[in-house]
Amino acid sequence: MITAGDFKNGLTFEMDGKVYQVIEFQHVKPGKGAAFVRTKYKDVMTGATREASFNPTAKFENAVIERRDLQYSYDDGDLYHFMDTETWEETLISRDMVDDNFKFVKEEMMCKISSFKGKVFAVEPPTFVELAVVDTEPGVKGDTATNVTKAATLETGAVVKVPIFINEGDVLKIDTRTGDYVERV
Repeated sequence: MITAGDFKNGLTFEMDGKVYQVIEFQHVKPGKGAAFVRTKYKDVMTGATREASFNPTAKFENAVIERRDLQYSYDDGDLYHFMDTETWEETLISRDMVDDNFKFVKEEMMCKISSFKGKVFAVEPPTFVELAVVDTEPGVKGDTATNVTKAATLETGAVVKVPIFINEGDVLKIDTRTGDYVERV
């Protein structure tokens, strides 16, 4: 059990049968009246955020979030198949559980899977991935204005904006959080 007075950023707790994570908190001691904890928290399953004030002595059940590194195996159309490389156990995750940034993940990449009591609620791809360019327009000679970009299709099918000097076959480092080109590898 934890109390609202113990809240810290990132702490997870159970309330009304749901799991929440503290985003921000502030201990308030007004001149008149009792102290309270003003809290901004999000539902880890749905991502919805809320704000509320709690009595510092209010008790909550501590929620333990399990985070495991699993290897992405393949996509069968409806489900993504992941494998634990230590136990060889397979985990199936529905298409609606993965974010848009999963388009940068190719087979055999390690992903971080977050679950609560066996229910998966988040799939995090690696922060940076290295992918080959399979299709892009050739750069135009003499087009040297600053920040000129063009579209490039990567081996996973994702399309990113890249500088004009990037050619087919180049391997690029991509930030999966933003979907931006970082550098040529």
